[in-house]
Amino acid sequence: MANTKSAVKRIGQAARNRERNRAQKSRMRTEIKKLRQKIESGDAAGARETLPATLRVIDKTAQKNAIHRNVAARTKSRLTQAVENTTSAS
Repeated sequence: MANTKSAVKRIGQAARNRERNRAQKSRMRTEIKKLRQKIESGDAAGARETLPATLRVIDKTAQKNAIHRNVAARTKSRLTQAVENTTSAS
């Protein structure tokens, strides 16, 4: 257990931040799963419509430092590439 008042405060802050980050990451993962389902089902039009919203959620998650900006960039790049491949395949 924490010995100082500042350590107790830090524990509380860390817990709040951890919950906030978990919520952000969960929302991001859900959006990515929705997009990947459309890609895998071959729904090119649906994937193109869903892509901007998904990229926005990824950007917001990175902006709030729940994920690293390079992870966000890599994820966005891979999803965009997958949507383009779906579009060209149809």
